[in-house]
Amino acid sequence: MNQDGKKRSVLLVDDDKFLLKMYKKKFESVMDKVEAAVGGEEALVKLREGFSPDIIMLDIIMPVMDGLELLEIIRKEKLSPASTVIMLTNEDSRDKIEKSKSLGAKGYIVKATSIPSEVVEEALKIANIK
Repeated sequence: MNQDGKKRSVLLVDDDKFLLKMYKKKFESVMDKVEAAVGGEEALVKLREGFSPDIIMLDIIMPVMDGLELLEIIRKEKLSPASTVIMLTNEDSRDKIEKSKSLGAKGYIVKATSIPSEVVEEALKIANIK
């Protein structure tokens, strides 16, 4: 729980189970609830069931449904509208960054250039969580 007494939560979406486990462990040290979803379909189930986290971290490169497609569906269905969406990916092309921003992503973190503790720190800063 943070200083104002609110519970903080995050949804991590990636197709790499090892990375999900690692980021989940890092976020658990600062968040009250950390949910992980292996791919977009699993994330949609959690969100459609009413999970509304403070932060949604999306990978872009995933099979079946990439993170941008997932973000489009989240916006279209108005799932968790108060969540801060942050892309956490190794995709660093300008058009993917622009597309993410146009869909309302507040941040864009490249995995390869950040260690997990920096990712957590940056995510909290982007979401304005103390």
